[in-house]
Amino acid sequence: MARVRVCAVAWSGQGGIITARTAVDNDTAKSRPVDPQGFPLGSMLTITVGHAANDIYMSFLAPLLPLFIANLGLSHTRAGMLSLLKQTPSLLQPAIGHLADRFNLRRLVVLAPTVTALAISLLGLAPNYTALALLLVLAGFSSVGFHSVAPLIAGELSGTRNIGRGMGLWIFGGELGFTLGPLLIVSVVDRFGLRATPGLVVVGMLGSLVLFLRLKDIPRTNTRSADGLPLRQALAEIWPVLIPLLGLSASRSLAMSALSSYLPTFLTEAGAPFWLAGASLTVYQGAASVGVLVGGALSDRLGRRVIMLGSMTLTPLFLCAFLRLRGQAQLLTLAALGIVMVTYDPAALAIVQESAVRNRGFASSVYLALSFLIRAIAVVVVGILADWQGLPSAYAISTALFLVGTPLLWLLPAGRSTHAQST
Repeated sequence: MARVRVCAVAWSGQGGIITARTAVDNDTAKSRPVDPQGFPLGSMLTITVGHAANDIYMSFLAPLLPLFIANLGLSHTRAGMLSLLKQTPSLLQPAIGHLADRFNLRRLVVLAPTVTALAISLLGLAPNYTALALLLVLAGFSSVGFHSVAPLIAGELSGTRNIGRGMGLWIFGGELGFTLGPLLIVSVVDRFGLRATPGLVVVGMLGSLVLFLRLKDIPRTNTRSADGLPLRQALAEIWPVLIPLLGLSASRSLAMSALSSYLPTFLTEAGAPFWLAGASLTVYQGAASVGVLVGGALSDRLGRRVIMLGSMTLTPLFLCAFLRLRGQAQLLTLAALGIVMVTYDPAALAIVQESAVRNRGFASSVYLALSFLIRAIAVVVVGILADWQGLPSAYAISTALFLVGTPLLWLLPAGRSTHAQST
């Protein structure tokens, strides 16, 4: 049977069209051209499932923190350091992304859910803080490999007209994992105890199996070294958008870390039972799953900056309401907060990929790595604030800082969609 191998992707400046050069292994084979207009939903769902299978484990730490704090006598600051250690391997992400622009690193995507699952599932057996830290660092290395390569595949599959939608679906996989993860780990620990967590490794293994079976059918279209920019030129190309985006990430980081890492602890210390505190994280992440799909699709039509501005202005309002309300009203506000906060993310990632068509893997990896590290540092800062003034005060300070970065949006391209440009 003939095999078709896609060798390169080229950008046609004003027309905004991706074209592909294909190499056919024999004269009788029929090559299948890459369609820049279409959206390969089946292939994108494969990446989404893999993302969910990896990140479902990365979400276990936040709902388990109250137990680690109680069992090991940790301060909020030391608990926050665990999140920082989990993200420290992100420093390698730009290097892996740069390699992914030139070589086929799909094995990292296939193996990551299993390796991440093995490391995180053993947290329940960790006898001390050092063991927790080592397992989280191992999981961090595995997850970094996945997040360096998979966004590149997702961006290339999306084409030029649907990159916001593609990034929304890619991020949706992560949000889905962070939605189901807390519910899964809380249910298992509440019924069987911490020592039952190793049995959860099976989900990651199934995720790797799906990726192994399906990725081989997805054509590889990323650029080779002959077409990609050298590292220094690639950096120069993306810095004009990375600088304001990282400033925005810094201003958003305390609020996002307070919710993603300390929400169960916040509610537990306010008197909520363990299962309800864990379920609240599922409410927030479930709403966020909707937000990334909506934000990505709308950014293709309304423009990236419009969607990001809406997120930056509405999020502090809902966060203030969440801190003041109680009961069902608080949970409803939390759901709305989850939607509006993360509509920002697919629009921002789409801007990054549009700014570096020939080096998408490298550009995405630099942005994600620095964003992850900023957020991990913010987790420690929130912990310090919580030890100093209490978690409610830490939440209030993070809300105030959220608006500081909003003016940086005007340093970004408006990002009108290709739909709008073609009409």
